[in-house]
Amino acid sequence: MRAAMGPEGEPEPLSRRAVRVDVVLALVLTVVALVVAARYPGDGPVRISSRAVTVGRDALTPPAPPAPGPGDMDDPRSNAPTVLVVLSALPLMARRRFPLLAFGVIAAAVLALGGAVSWINVLTWSVAAYGAVAHSRYRARALTALIFTAVLAGVAFRDTDPMLPGWSSPAVVLLVVGVLASLVRLGRLRLEAGRQRFADLQRAQETAMRRAVEEERARIAAELHDVVTHNVSVMVIQAGAARKVMDAAPERSKEALLAVEAGGRAAMAELRHVMGLLAGPDSGAETADGLEPQPGLGRLDALAERVRAAGTPVRLTVSLPPGPLPPGVELTAYRVVQEALTNTIKHAAGAEAAVRIGFAGSWLELEVTDSGAVRDSPSVDGNGRGLIGLRERLAVYGGELTAGPAPTGGYRVTARVPWEAV
Repeated sequence: MRAAMGPEGEPEPLSRRAVRVDVVLALVLTVVALVVAARYPGDGPVRISSRAVTVGRDALTPPAPPAPGPGDMDDPRSNAPTVLVVLSALPLMARRRFPLLAFGVIAAAVLALGGAVSWINVLTWSVAAYGAVAHSRYRARALTALIFTAVLAGVAFRDTDPMLPGWSSPAVVLLVVGVLASLVRLGRLRLEAGRQRFADLQRAQETAMRRAVEEERARIAAELHDVVTHNVSVMVIQAGAARKVMDAAPERSKEALLAVEAGGRAAMAELRHVMGLLAGPDSGAETADGLEPQPGLGRLDALAERVRAAGTPVRLTVSLPPGPLPPGVELTAYRVVQEALTNTIKHAAGAEAAVRIGFAGSWLELEVTDSGAVRDSPSVDGNGRGLIGLRERLAVYGGELTAGPAPTGGYRVTARVPWEAV
């Protein structure tokens, strides 16, 4: 009961226009009520009924008394106190700010008028009732007060007849106004709830878009890291070798520079592909601009050749499932091998590398090992981001990565990723 009678939400701020409208409406209705009370006393929606008088066996209806004039103070209907008339309309100024209080004051004033009530008093009462139900934060209290005052109106005016048919009695008018105000309030609440849901959906969509942009940026950053790190590492090694043998063996330095050029071209091709992803399909780029599809396991031979050209022997052992692999799994497997071989070039100069790819059931298994560094080299410092990125890639498909020193020496990177369930 306490919850039902409590307030509903926070009060809405009133605009200046709404306040001005209420003030003007209250003043106009107050003036009209005073004029009607002064010139047409008792000429309202209710009239005192004439009661039949029975004399003997015959029912005689006495003639109706003559209508009193404006100045006839003997008729009780003409005794409409000015204060009550003013109180029956002027509180409408506060019908939005204090709807229940305004309704209570107007209801008390109209009921106190009694037989002197006029149609304008019932109108102001109805306006106050509408404001109480439509604008009050205490909806249950407003409805309770409306029903209570409707009952009081029915009792107070039980000996009166409406100018129109019975449905126009003050009690019925108040109930009808209350129903209409409830419908308006319900529609307003539903409209507000719809707007709130729309705003929530907009915020959720914006949040999802920001999250998608962040994830896409992270993915592109990982792609750029894989492309740039591998190819630049190979180019650095080849350029260093060319510099060392340039005077003693020009032919070998030429081969090294050709390898640098090939690595640079490969890096540019993959970078153009990543930039094409950034540009999107609406950028107007044509398919003949040198963009290539994302690398897969079919390009492992070219990758191994570039690594061999950098001075690191590589053995490939590939055994793939009979069915085609999902493109995402192929790209992930390629990046695992690429990152592992890049680390071998950077940190294990002169080592031999071995790549083994096989499958067991629904799992694709990869292993990249090296024999360890055998000579000093201008290695490139790393921050471990490559392996972190590989773990994130594999986690997307439910895979796992293990990296660390091999039992027989050197370094080993193993990865497992499901390919059938993708």
